[in-house]
Amino acid sequence: MAGQFESAEAGGAAIALDEVEISILRSLTVQLLELIGPGTEPAEPPRSETPPGEGVRGDSLEEELAGIEAVSWPSFADGPSEPPADPVLARLFPDAYGPGPGPGPSPEADPGSDEAARARHDRAASAEFRRYTENDLRARKREDGLAVVRSLDALTPGDRGAVLTLGPEESRRWLGTLNDLRLALGTRLEVSDDSDDELYSLPDSDERKPLVMAYLWLGSLQETLVETLMP
Repeated sequence: MAGQFESAEAGGAAIALDEVEISILRSLTVQLLELIGPGTEPAEPPRSETPPGEGVRGDSLEEELAGIEAVSWPSFADGPSEPPADPVLARLFPDAYGPGPGPGPSPEADPGSDEAARARHDRAASAEFRRYTENDLRARKREDGLAVVRSLDALTPGDRGAVLTLGPEESRRWLGTLNDLRLALGTRLEVSDDSDDELYSLPDSDERKPLVMAYLWLGSLQETLVETLMP
């Protein structure tokens, strides 16, 4: 079980985590929660630049989670119509229409061309879709992240760590958060097919190495958790 999820009773999943692994997962998830916040920008700048695995803010658990849970939106309020400026948030909340991340039509394209017309249509459709869906999506991601933090905080690791056991619903929340964490780290690292070899062979002295190791580890956790949820 060490290092990967395995199937548990009643359709759940279980994994053995040591104290350092618990700390890394918790730190990354709290930073993700702070980033998600309401609107198109973080609710407030993260109060910690602590690297993964070296702990998080000095607040008590109750104050920390209460501050995150207090983030909310007015009922039935429209969401933003423009994509977030932060690259990570733009990856977590992408446009619903169009080619996706990357350059749009050439600035030199004829405004009357089919390409420019499609781009205008996609921007308008994405803006309308975002208005009605982004707040709900942010709320779901926040709820998933809070579920991960609370399940980690419920553990009492001993000399050999602790076994985390998740039910089916908790497993789905963990899967969503693990995916968001990998997207966030991958965006910060600018992971692409062309950069894979370079990133995976970084020397230990490279400041990106801890994030790359965390990115690869999260991928392993995500893969094995998916396998436990497959019929």
